[in-house]
Amino acid sequence: MISKPLSEGLMNEKLAELAKWITRFSTSDGTYQTPFPALSLIRNSENAVPVYTVYEPSICLVAQGSKLVLLANETYRYGPSQYFAASVDLPISGQVTDASSEHPYLAIRLQINPQQVLEFIEVTDHEGIAQDKSSRGLYVSCATSDMLDAFLRLVRLLETPNDLAVLAPLISREILYRALQDRQGNALRQMAPGAGYAALIAEVIRRIRESYNQPLRIDDLAREVGMSSSSLHRRFRDVTAMSPLQFQKQIRLQEARQMLLNEPVQAAEVAFRVGYESPSQFNREYARMFGKPPIGDIRQLKTHSLSGTTGKSYKS
Repeated sequence: MISKPLSEGLMNEKLAELAKWITRFSTSDGTYQTPFPALSLIRNSENAVPVYTVYEPSICLVAQGSKLVLLANETYRYGPSQYFAASVDLPISGQVTDASSEHPYLAIRLQINPQQVLEFIEVTDHEGIAQDKSSRGLYVSCATSDMLDAFLRLVRLLETPNDLAVLAPLISREILYRALQDRQGNALRQMAPGAGYAALIAEVIRRIRESYNQPLRIDDLAREVGMSSSSLHRRFRDVTAMSPLQFQKQIRLQEARQMLLNEPVQAAEVAFRVGYESPSQFNREYARMFGKPPIGDIRQLKTHSLSGTTGKSYKS
């Protein structure tokens, strides 16, 4: 059954309730990990500078405020009642664009995994999967009334921990099911094991991430997943909007940034640790990606205390 669209008034009422619950369990800015491991709450009370991260497969619904996400040269904007879905690990930058202390950015994120998608496909025979096509590994869409209701029921469970342990897995499956029925749902269906080229690209992504500081040998990767080198390049760009080499470079630079931020190390040492042979090349590419050379960038990050705004646990 297709979910009926909500009136603007009812939609705003449900979003206001969702914002209330997120605010209740996120008392200050940050990302709050809840007792249900797949669920986290996000709050930000200012228009922040871009935050670089590797976004893992998940569905993120916005209750209040708006955000801008960049993947390679592509721009994705989303706001209240919209959700951002990713089917593979992707290096992105995200920036809150509409937030204030009186009206903070509020969102709820639910992690998903390929096995869950496969289980739905096997049970529902949902339209099948375009084996020969590879959709972009992320998209922005509007939540249906059924999906919004499910998110509300999920976040309400934070008030009853005993119910959370039993019901949260069921509701999270419902949310994924609703997303799979979206007109862009093939981007999620393609992440299922054995789903075709996109699933193979997900495996290539995993291998690049695990050995990001090692030389990238495309021919070896292609052979290991049963693809030609040219097909791997083409399919990889279809899913990630970048080449394997560009993907590896972004992973390296993000890892380097975290090392510089959290460890007492010099930029030259970090350059070698993440796989660069030339510190000068590392400095150039770092500045091109983050806007400043390593020293200046890390000084600015510490000034803004960005490292202290993530990784929190929720508070009752």
